[in-house]
Amino acid sequence: MNAPQHKSPPLFAWLLLVCGALCTVFGLLLMTGVGADWHPLLATDGAGIVMLVSGIALAGSGAFPLVFARLAADDDTQ
Repeated sequence: MNAPQHKSPPLFAWLLLVCGALCTVFGLLLMTGVGADWHPLLATDGAGIVMLVSGIALAGSGAFPLVFARLAADDDTQ
């Protein structure tokens, strides 16, 4: 039988998680009014909410491959 091989975690999934965290932090900063001097669109009420929701969606998209990789690794060990 073949021995189970350790696979590295999906790099793209971690990249999505990092981008999601950055978007979430930036969205929270926009909601406090930080970007009002940078661009008029960043001063609107919905800009922070859009970035916050986008960050949560990116983090969720990055979590799926990590969960699947962990489940596959648990399957290989049993």
